[in-house]
Amino acid sequence: MIVRDLKDIRNSDRNIKSKGWESARLLLKGDDMGFSFHVTTLYAGEKLEMHYRNHLEAVLILKGTGTIEDLGTGKTHKLSPGVMYALNEHDNHIVRPETQITCACVFNPPVTGNEVHDETGAYPADPEATPETADA
Repeated sequence: MIVRDLKDIRNSDRNIKSKGWESARLLLKGDDMGFSFHVTTLYAGEKLEMHYRNHLEAVLILKGTGTIEDLGTGKTHKLSPGVMYALNEHDNHIVRPETQITCACVFNPPVTGNEVHDETGAYPADPEATPETADA
């Protein structure tokens, strides 16, 4: 059994900060759960363009409001507490937090810990993944 306290994670090297967001990574690849689990804060007024080509992600909004724009379809959806979105097709998207957003996120395959978005808005592929398990 794994038991972790969010406040402890926030004060550790598992709390990753980048431009426009910070992510408390409660479960990582090394925990051998098959996914990673994060509590992420998105800062108000930011424009966060992301494109997870190597991962699938599901997000549940816990606090705050904003929008998510699907760059493939041009559709924009409101984000508020209780709304979940899943990037099931490696969707290229922009999140625009109107207020600070707190959300719970799950990544598959799991991240290893220190990933931040590259210039394309993706996290890098896991270098240990085999071609059969890596997302392209």
